[in-house]
Amino acid sequence: MTKKSDFRSDTITKPSPAMKEAMFSAPLGDDGFRDDPSVLKLEEMAAQITGKEAALFTPSGTMANQIAVAVHTSPGDEVLIEERGHISWFEGGGAATNAFVQIRTYLLDKLSFPVEKAQAALRMPIVDCPQMKLLCVENTLNFYGGAIWPLENLLELKEWAHSQDMTVHLDGARVFNAAVSSGKSVAEISSSCDSLMFCLSKGLGAPVGSLLAGSKEFIAKALRVRKRLGGQMRQAGILAGAGIYALEHNVERLDDDHKLAKFIVSELEVKVPSLVLAQDRVDTNIVFYTMPDGINANELVSQLEKDGVYISAFSDSLVRIVTHLDVEMEDGEALVNSIVKAFDNVGIC
Repeated sequence: MTKKSDFRSDTITKPSPAMKEAMFSAPLGDDGFRDDPSVLKLEEMAAQITGKEAALFTPSGTMANQIAVAVHTSPGDEVLIEERGHISWFEGGGAATNAFVQIRTYLLDKLSFPVEKAQAALRMPIVDCPQMKLLCVENTLNFYGGAIWPLENLLELKEWAHSQDMTVHLDGARVFNAAVSSGKSVAEISSSCDSLMFCLSKGLGAPVGSLLAGSKEFIAKALRVRKRLGGQMRQAGILAGAGIYALEHNVERLDDDHKLAKFIVSELEVKVPSLVLAQDRVDTNIVFYTMPDGINANELVSQLEKDGVYISAFSDSLVRIVTHLDVEMEDGEALVNSIVKAFDNVGIC
């Protein structure tokens, strides 16, 4: 049987035997009564790592983001979100259906959002216009190839937002990738926001779960919204055990994923020069490529699957490759070889 080399996403990671053992041995309680010791330990760890007062365990990053939007706003408010950010693109219109808010989007300018552009996005301060109450940012930036948003710009935006009576929420699904790659701590990065979410089930390798962090007052309100959305769990410590293991063992190794992504790019640059890198640089573990004329991204995906290699098509002309703890150097080599073979078959390598 051909080994499966799966680069579709870092969400496909499976818990290791050691992580499973941590899950099996985790002490349990009832998180509905807030007495599951493993959940409480995980939340305390998350608060310390992010430098926030408190944290809350949620089933998914989407739920954590949706809770944040609901807590930071009131129905009828407006939320400013990067046009291709997860909250805008991949959360099923949740901000509208869960928080009853209006979305206004912005585009980055060379991986930053200048304060003057943020200022220009404000509505007139009259009753005819919705009040903009929340700025959402994302780090790393998925659609920009896992790029790291410069901390200096994020800090400027937080200062500006506060001057406008707005709060800032960070979708930090891959914030640990940003921290490891940049050399800055997660707490340093999270100093640029009022609340943040990070995922355990991507590069950190846990099967389920995300953490939402912020002030004690924010988390107290978030608890009520989590209950409303059906996110309150019971013996959730079995999942929290995986999260604790991930934070203790799987953070520094993210650098291996970043190195593998850079290796793949360097190999394809030489062996398939007609494949165009769709980003300025490779910061972390995500790589986007634009197809040459005449090559459909879905066709490339299908060709690679015949070799047991899996990537994602984001459009007819765009593919995404994501490295993670379940792929190694030999998988990267298999990916490169499979792409070379596919392009040789059409004669444009």
